Parts: sequence; C-alpha cells; structure tokens
Amino acid sequence: MYILPRNQALDVNPPAGDEELSTHGSDWLWTVFALYMLFFFIFFGTSFIARSGERIFHYLFTIALLVGSLTYFAVASDLGWEVITVADSKPVGGLWTRQVFWVEYVNWVVSFPAITIALGLLSGVSWASIVFNVFLSWTWTISLLVSAFTGTRYKWGFFGIGILAWFILAFNTLFYGIASAKRVGVSRDYIILAGYVNFFWMIYPIAWGIADGGNKIGVTPGYIFYGILDLFTVPTMAFAFFFMSKKWDYNSLNLAFTRYGRVPQAGEFPEKTTPAPAAAPAAAPAPAPAVVEPAA
Repeated sequence: MYILPRNQALDVNPPAGDEELSTHGSDWLWTVFALYMLFFFIFFGTSFIARSGERIFHYLFTIALLVGSLTYFAVASDLGWEVITVADSKPVGGLWTRQVFWVEYVNWVVSFPAITIALGLLSGVSWASIVFNVFLSWTWTISLLVSAFTGTRYKWGFFGIGILAWFILAFNTLFYGIASAKRVGVSRDYIILAGYVNFFWMIYPIAWGIADGGNKIGVTPGYIFYGILDLFTVPTMAFAFFFMSKKWDYNSLNLAFTRYGRVPQAGEFPEKTTPAPAAAPAAAPAPAPAVVEPAA
C-alpha cells in the first residue's frame, strides 16, 4: 500500500533512447523541483521586506529560481528532450542513442548570467564589463547545448570553445572583479562569493563531460550530478547574497536603483529635494512711443 501516489510521469510521458531517464531519476528531479520552488517562495517573500532601491539582487535571483523551477518541472515530467546519437562510450557496432534534455540548458542560460550580473554589480565593475561577462556566460552554455546535440566527435570542438569562454569569464570575475571590489571596500565578501561560484562552475564541464558529452554515465546519474550542482550554485548563492547584503552600503557601492536609474544616493529624488524655481516677475509693459508734434 502506497502512502504517497506513485510517480507516473514516465507512464504519461515515456522516455526514449538506449540511455534514458529512469523512474528513480524522475523522483530525484521532483525533489529538486520542490526545493527550487520552496527557495523561490522564500526568496521572493524577502523582497517585500527589502528597502526600496535595494532589491536588485532579489530580482535577479527570483528570476533564476523561478526559471530553475520551471526547467526541473519539465525534466522531472520527462519533457523537453531529444534522442541524440552517441559518439563516445558506446557498444561496438551499430548506433547508440541517449536522451538529452535541452530544457536543462535553458536553466543555465538564465541562471549563470543572473549570477554574473550580481557579481558585477557588487564588485563595481563597469556596465561594459558586466555585459561582456553576460555574453561570455551565454557563449559557454550555448556551446554546451550545441555540443550535446552533435552526434559526432566534432562536439568536442564546440565544447572547447565553450570552455575558453568560461576561462575568460572566470578570469574576469576573479581578477578584475576582485581588484574592483577592493576599491569599493567589499573585497572579503566578493572573494567568498566569486570563489564559491567559480569552484562549482569549474565542476560543470566535468559533469557534462561524463554525462551528455562523453556518455560515461547514464541519464539518471547525470541528472543527479546536475541537480546537486544547481542546488549548490543558484539557491545557495541567492541566500548568500541575501544575508551578506544586509551589511553593504548601497550608496557607496552605487547600487541604489530608482526610477532615474542607478544613482549614488538611494531615496533622493530631484523633484523632492530640489526646490522649485521662483516664478519670474511679470515684465513691465513697454512704454508707448512718444508722439512728436510737427513744428508750426
């Protein structure tokens, strides 16, 4: 007798491929989905107690957690995948296929740039540097996506380009980011956050290489690996930013956002702090021109 209803996701949405998701794998992914949703509601709730103008990190990680919830719902439901021919670690002779979930890469395309923007804002680097790093994170994750859907060993070319993008992203966040964070007085917190996330980012290529890339482990072990990495990356970073930001001076960090954009002083608005100019006095009417009488 079952106390809880049996997971019927794979009955409704049957998997495919020689390497495919198992019911136990789906059970694990439902757990990850539930944790993501729990963290989303908690983190979204904290945005209502944050001061006006100091919610930028709440907005970034709320979106990352919501999109993560969506993608893990899809993967747990056995949706958002394609069957791809395996190029490595396959039985001798014949074709060998693997179920690859493209929806997981959607999660990374959203969550990695959100973390990148958060680190950039904290460190005080320029907007140009933040945009550059966001595009590097997109290049990295999209390269993994294209590589996963390449059925020949040419996939490793895409993988190599993606790793190059990650190296540049890691260098920027660790070298230039730390140097900039020292100037604004948050180097200790920034080093902890940037070092933590780059450590887990370093493990993602390993997980991908033995799962979707090299086919060394099956689909279920691969998504157990991905799920652990995602939980230690996005929700953990979200709450680390939440607790650490309580002691940050948003004014000195230039993180105060108003309807006028990113301004140095939070809560000061020109229409409230600048007195209205006094009305100019009415101009005196011009005198009528004198009429000169002609001489008699």
